[in-house]
Amino acid sequence: SYLPCKGALKAVRRGGVDGRVRGFEEIPHTGRNGWINLLKFWRENRFQQLHKHMERTFNVLGPIYREKVGTLSSVNILLPSDISELFQSEGLHPRRMTLQPWATHREIRNHNKGVFLKNGEEWRSDRLLLNKEVMLSASVRRFLPLLDEVSKDFCGMLQARVEKEGRGEEGKQSLTIDPSPDLFRFALEASCHVIYGERIGLFSSSPSLESQKFIWAVERMLTTTPPLLYLPPRLLLRIGAPLWTQHATAWDHIFSHAQARIQRAYQRLSSSQARRSATGAAGGQYTGVLGQLMEKGQLSLDLIKANITELMAGGVDTTAVPLQFALFELGRNPEVQERVRQQVRTSCSEAGGDPQKALQGAPLLKATIKEVLRLYPVGITVQRYPVRDIVLQNYHIPAGTLVQACLYPMGRSSRVFEDPLRFDPGRWASGSKEDGRRGEGQGFRSLAFGFGARQCVGRRIAENEMQLLLMHMLLNFHLSVPSSEDIKTSLTLILQPETPPRITFTKL
Repeated sequence: SYLPCKGALKAVRRGGVDGRVRGFEEIPHTGRNGWINLLKFWRENRFQQLHKHMERTFNVLGPIYREKVGTLSSVNILLPSDISELFQSEGLHPRRMTLQPWATHREIRNHNKGVFLKNGEEWRSDRLLLNKEVMLSASVRRFLPLLDEVSKDFCGMLQARVEKEGRGEEGKQSLTIDPSPDLFRFALEASCHVIYGERIGLFSSSPSLESQKFIWAVERMLTTTPPLLYLPPRLLLRIGAPLWTQHATAWDHIFSHAQARIQRAYQRLSSSQARRSATGAAGGQYTGVLGQLMEKGQLSLDLIKANITELMAGGVDTTAVPLQFALFELGRNPEVQERVRQQVRTSCSEAGGDPQKALQGAPLLKATIKEVLRLYPVGITVQRYPVRDIVLQNYHIPAGTLVQACLYPMGRSSRVFEDPLRFDPGRWASGSKEDGRRGEGQGFRSLAFGFGARQCVGRRIAENEMQLLLMHMLLNFHLSVPSSEDIKTSLTLILQPETPPRITFTKL
């Protein structure tokens, strides 16, 4: 590492090794003209390969650099010690980079904004109310059985498919498929069950076109976001740019889908509340996140709608894609797969059907998700605007500068991880060699869900959903891959495989 010891770090914070903190202008950069950079980005298709561009740039310029693309300027960092420094100055109302195209859509359509797009005190008060229903362990305990049920059903559906279409003798059939369309349906089914408290039946042989359209709309929304980030949206709106029109239409579809579901859930809740008050029965049934928010009545109905829509839009691809990578890595690392399976079997046999106990007894499941997200982070950066001036790598960073912690290059850096390209969930175990190896910033090496008060609000749903699906997969199937070649990735707004990997499922 560039900073050999604690003393050197303190020196940097005080005023640099030579007693002089360097100015912001002295930070290595990729060119001063944002428009020329934007042209380069377009010409070289760099938007789709931004994660690789970042990795290359760190290799050339060192652990910190500045970049200006179009109207957007940022300072990019990758060392945990610097990331730690950044998060210590995030303030009481941490800010991420605003996704302007999303915000503009809400403004011109007169929709309320959810916590993803809000800042300041308004963000904080909404976020604390949402946390109670989606983050706190009491609420996690209530929705775990719902995720468990969807995961079991998914494996049941896959089992039936392997038996029907697979090759090999009775009871040992195997089937090689691209599971990604199924994983998208799984993620949508799981989200709907937890959020609306209803099953939408996506595992039937003929899932509804309405749901498929929703999945397509989310895809289109994600794909059209990045190019719009570097241009003023109002201008594009005025000139009627097709890119903007596609983006806005995708959001409209997402909103109308959520709207219809919310309406239905609202009617269901009202009638069941009326029935309960008529019979004097207490409500013991868990009604999903939406139901809980409506019953508590602390968030206005409009704000509930805004946040539920954001949760729905943000909860499909972000779990379906890491699951593709997870199945692939477990498939090409059979000894890791077997280790996790053994732990899962032992844990499940002792848990007596309680999903929470099953997960607690199999920490390798959580470590597997962490390891997948280290190599393939869904969002490739976490951004903050420090509320006070800070010093990073001996350079002065003024308050209010956009600073990005670059997760893809960090996850693959040998300065942060030992043998970084090896898929090894064991590296996250406490007491592992890796665990003791890094001092400063140790806690800042796994940031796929962000950090602190502004971390991903759907984190607990996503983590548990992915772990439970892998758990049931490992209990039911042996996974292998027809090709163990590295997966080529590209970026929409999230990191995805260029071609989804094919997986062989063999009945156990």
